[in-house]
Amino acid sequence: MEMMNVTKILNAGHVELVDHMGNDLTVVNAARVSFNKESEWAYDEEAMKRIQGSNWQADKLRNEFKTLSESDKKLIRYLAKHKHWTPFAHPQITLRIKAPVSIRTQFFKHKQGFVENEISRRYVSHEPEFYLPHWRGQPTNGAKQGSDDFIALPSATIRAFSDSLDASLDAYHKLLDSGVAPEQARFILPQAMYTEWYWTGSLAAYARFYSQRSDDHAQWEIREYARVIGDIIQPLFPFSWKALTINT
Repeated sequence: MEMMNVTKILNAGHVELVDHMGNDLTVVNAARVSFNKESEWAYDEEAMKRIQGSNWQADKLRNEFKTLSESDKKLIRYLAKHKHWTPFAHPQITLRIKAPVSIRTQFFKHKQGFVENEISRRYVSHEPEFYLPHWRGQPTNGAKQGSDDFIALPSATIRAFSDSLDASLDAYHKLLDSGVAPEQARFILPQAMYTEWYWTGSLAAYARFYSQRSDDHAQWEIREYARVIGDIIQPLFPFSWKALTINT
């Protein structure tokens, strides 16, 4: 499958922008409808004159210089600061994400404002791929979860991990070759296996996800995904995203 707008992550994961609906002006007008008002794009007239000369008024060129008015920027900042989140729920973003099963579980804890559809190994039996971790030490601060800094493992320990993955994969194929249904053969596959899903959510939902999962207390792997997702969404909703995540 050919993928556009894809950012690779971990050893075999990725985040792909599939589609999006709306922009910063969508947020503004969702809020202004309360007063039966509507805003339109402003344009950086001076920049157009400097760059395009006498042709700056062409409609095609004007679209390159769209911006929010100062009053609309002020409104977005106010909405975000006072947690009036519903205007931010109208824009939608769809991503296709490939991540290890254990990390996917953390994504799916975010329910409000999201829907997901995942590849099902009840129906597919193509070759699984596995995450090869960047190993980290056990927490030294007494916490029951999380991890410490990255560590180097003995080669024998790394080999034991790889051998376990190979054994699981070999058993999976033997089950399939013996006529076992894929929906049962999949039971042998480990949490290091990659899975993929469509994830559609509102701008508000993605901002909540980003704020929680880019935090230093979140697991390193999902922090990496949050960083990539933020990099994808920020250019689509530059002013709203900044307002929603300014303290993140």
